[in-house]
Amino acid sequence: MPPESAIATNPLWRLTPQQAQHIMIDSIPQSHALGLQVLEFAPGRVVVDLPYDARLVGDPDTGVLHGGAITTLVDGSCGAAVMSALRTLRRCATVDLRIDYLRAARPHRTVRCIAECYRVTHEIAFVRATAHDGDPADLLANAAGTFVLFEELTEDPASPERTV
Repeated sequence: MPPESAIATNPLWRLTPQQAQHIMIDSIPQSHALGLQVLEFAPGRVVVDLPYDARLVGDPDTGVLHGGAITTLVDGSCGAAVMSALRTLRRCATVDLRIDYLRAARPHRTVRCIAECYRVTHEIAFVRATAHDGDPADLLANAAGTFVLFEELTEDPASPERTV
């Protein structure tokens, strides 16, 4: 949550999860194709689901989701957490993302990622995330990432005039 004294100049702070879905997921072809779904969207914290889809299975014998789909879930969630944590709207890009896979996702289960941006400097943001498939106490992955921050954006992504 932004500090009480902060003037909310980041238009992302006003978004509902449905609006964040449109801006942060549906406008990115890969995220949209994976069917990612924003459940929670707050300053510095997002929760995103990757619903099970047989087209995303990496091993047909086990039905386990491909690690690349989970990587996209984690990376996109972390980036959204960073963008939602900034006092002003800026673009960001992944500099480093370490994902420790603790176990395979269970077949036919939605994978949920919870990402939190815990520190922002002038040019770098730091984020951590976890992923699970139903039990937050039984993680399938832990992640830590750094994102580079670019110049302030002047376009409001929530503007009705914006085209994706």
